[in-house]
Amino acid sequence: MMRLTPPTHAELDPIEIASRDEISALQVERLKTSLAHSYANVPLFKDRFDAAGVHPEDFHSLEDLAKFPFCKKQDLRDNYPFGMVAVPKSDIVRFHASSGTTGRATVVAYTQNDIDNWADLGARSIRACGGTRDHTVHVTYGYGLFTGGLGAHYGAERLGCAVVPMSGGQTERQVQVINDFGADIIMVTPSYMLAIAEEYERQGIDPRKSPLKAGIFGAEPWTNAMREQIEDRFDIDALDIYGLSEVMGPGVAVECLESKDGPVIWEDHFYPEIIDPDTGEVLPDGEQGELVFSSLTKEAFPVIRYRTGDLSRLLPGTSRSMRRMEKITGRTDDMLIIRGVNLFPSQVEELVVQTGGLSAHYVLEVRREGALDTLTVRVERDLSATPDDATAKELQHRIKGVLGVSAAIDICEPGSIDRSLGKAKRVLDLRKI
Repeated sequence: MMRLTPPTHAELDPIEIASRDEISALQVERLKTSLAHSYANVPLFKDRFDAAGVHPEDFHSLEDLAKFPFCKKQDLRDNYPFGMVAVPKSDIVRFHASSGTTGRATVVAYTQNDIDNWADLGARSIRACGGTRDHTVHVTYGYGLFTGGLGAHYGAERLGCAVVPMSGGQTERQVQVINDFGADIIMVTPSYMLAIAEEYERQGIDPRKSPLKAGIFGAEPWTNAMREQIEDRFDIDALDIYGLSEVMGPGVAVECLESKDGPVIWEDHFYPEIIDPDTGEVLPDGEQGELVFSSLTKEAFPVIRYRTGDLSRLLPGTSRSMRRMEKITGRTDDMLIIRGVNLFPSQVEELVVQTGGLSAHYVLEVRREGALDTLTVRVERDLSATPDDATAKELQHRIKGVLGVSAAIDICEPGSIDRSLGKAKRVLDLRKI
């Protein structure tokens, strides 16, 4: 299979290869504007800044940003639907929103300039993955209020690609359309990509014979072990794209094809920080903590020091001058504590994928027996394998040895764990039922 090739330096935006001094100067200039805009037009920011005793005019250097208060998802819910919109309704051209399944939906708004910037960054992201105007992009992210589908779509069109707006579901037809339309790139969640692989195999088609050359995966944490499995099953390059609705949508950061060493943050539009999730202290680059973003160019829905809940660390630039973020290892709100041991679903996933005879379809079931919590890992066997008790014992030993927690292992038949068309649900907490 002919793989995609990285863009040349001549094809990049100048800011992608600018000096760190140039990037920092642009960030200071844009943050001054964003802070002033937020303070003047969003009551929450004005009230928070005033309560903290800071004013946009107090910002002179990037270090000064630490003086300003955080905002978080609950603030968006509390101000539903339009309390954090910073422009008149006549200037808004689009709304997006979360599902609201865990409470009030979080609503975000965009001006035409916001949409144009988003399309530009989507195009930049797909280009970083090797995409060009000669390629066909198959979009399997959901369309609608969720930002994934339209974010990918507008970015691919801005780059000049032919776009197949397939959305999620109809897995059997996904295979047909990928093959018939000759898709070069697929944009999808990594867990649903595995469901597509299974459908190829169910139809008696080798996934490695698909026309796909690259996959751009996001919307859920996924491990390098899953990357290797996807790349092997499809003979493609698997790249990580990062984004969240509150900050923009897909295209806040993306891996570069030439390095695949963690998503590059487009720092000309988003200023990243890593903080201690307990104290709020800003941590130096290289240390793991909670990822925080301040928008530099958003008009309708600016965010200042938005706590994403995602756990990562900031790393030096490699393929671009801008800093990278480590692949998301989990979220502050999906960490499990089992008998005093902290663990994330992605840590279990890595051990599952490393164990022969098992697929990457799994769910963690947590129960309480008396005063103690128990963990059961339900995982499907691989279609081509017939795991025995030794497989379960091997995974149990890996989890105990690496993560320090005892777990029961339940190896299930293929197809017995629900497939998600969007973000995979990895934890079933039966303590709350």
